[in-house]
Amino acid sequence: MLGVHFAITAEQEKLLLDADGDDDAVSEILGDLEEEWPDDDLKVDTDKAWDAIHRCLTDGTLDPDAGDPPLSLAVAGGRHLHDEMYVVHVTAAEVREVAAALLDIDEAWLRERFGDFGDDYDGAADEQDFQYTWSNLADLRDFYQRAAAAGRAVIFTAT
Repeated sequence: MLGVHFAITAEQEKLLLDADGDDDAVSEILGDLEEEWPDDDLKVDTDKAWDAIHRCLTDGTLDPDAGDPPLSLAVAGGRHLHDEMYVVHVTAAEVREVAAALLDIDEAWLRERFGDFGDDYDGAADEQDFQYTWSNLADLRDFYQRAAAAGRAVIFTAT
């Protein structure tokens, strides 16, 4: 699954939250959002690295309820809006908290947590995988700074 974070407008947020509980409606809104998204700084692709990033920011598992906010909210720990795929909502207030917490994350911190993921991790958990994860986390950290500055909520999707 490929991960993408979008810093959404208040109008987009309302549409998605109003559709919560209706997977078809959420999927349609998400499809429109992805198709019409302007190519700007309020979107970041984390490709397959989102999995390792979430594990490092929580307890080493992919459990969306693992770890402690605000770091657990950075990828898969927010409000889930779809039953069959990741469509995870983080409020604008939470985005500010995540952005501040991510500023404390450096390469050494990530390295301490990287690789102890258990049997359900599909990545290699080697140095190349670490560098890939670190690069994507750095991009995600910068994205959260921009989303917080814009006062936006965030939607994470993995499809």
